[in-house]
Amino acid sequence: MKKIIRYTIRTAMVLFILLNIITAFHAYKFTHFYEAAEAPVVEKSSLFSTIGNIVFGAKAYKKNNTVPADSTYETIYLATKDGIQIECWYRPVAEAKGTVILFHGHGSKKSSVNDEAAGFNKMGYNTLQADFRAHGGSGGNTCTIGWYEVEDVKLAYDWVKAKGESDVVLWGISMGAATITKAIDDYKLRPKKIILEMPFATLLEAAEGRIKMMGLPPEPLAVMVTFWGGIENGFWAFNMKPAQFVRSIKCPVLLQWGENDNRVKKDETTRIFTNITAPKKLVLYANSGHESLCSNETDKWMNETRRFLLK
Repeated sequence: MKKIIRYTIRTAMVLFILLNIITAFHAYKFTHFYEAAEAPVVEKSSLFSTIGNIVFGAKAYKKNNTVPADSTYETIYLATKDGIQIECWYRPVAEAKGTVILFHGHGSKKSSVNDEAAGFNKMGYNTLQADFRAHGGSGGNTCTIGWYEVEDVKLAYDWVKAKGESDVVLWGISMGAATITKAIDDYKLRPKKIILEMPFATLLEAAEGRIKMMGLPPEPLAVMVTFWGGIENGFWAFNMKPAQFVRSIKCPVLLQWGENDNRVKKDETTRIFTNITAPKKLVLYANSGHESLCSNETDKWMNETRRFLLK
């Protein structure tokens, strides 16, 4: 009996160690992006490479930006305190009502929100689209899913304010929206209005959503990936809680969510909305998931967004 117990304990310890090694690798791949130029021309789909991706995680590469349909933009470069270059596109309009700063999601790029930027331009707003560090045309290779990216938000905000702009609107999708909430909490930014689309409530829940997308059970993998992602990047990832950060927002907020979202749960959206104490509105999109609401339900997005900005 004692031998069986010892064998069971040893087996459990080995499995626990192996699981930690695997999730540590996945956490690293989740928070690191390789240069786009290093991406293989043809992805290998051999059994060996598939097993390798399952065990060690698949490499993610930065995505190249595509030029906006309206090419009348200026490329702006901002620098973080660590010397990371943040690339932005500034598109002014005549007699602007204000400036909207746009932030994309995890693994994306600033040109992924070209449709949103064009929509804001049509509404009479200048736009500034920013590539987060480790994304698109910006420098760096490490992404902390919003924790350190708050500096990128502040840099863009300060640049617009330095131009004399008093009516600043912050817009973000997914990780971009979550990062805005932390930037407001950390730096006490005071934009005129904020538009949040599909922010996750906590980084742990964001990890759960990603793991579910991979067809794997979120428990206990999400906890372990969240733990290792933070440890590897020097922060306590369980403290990344946009659902709490929104309590610091003092200006009107438009919160938008697609009812077919398989990454961010309705419960997360409800908690975030409940915790916003400033004037707020929640808009649900019946035909959209975790994607661009502007591109997928254009007319509704334009109408709801214009109505919010005109209030």
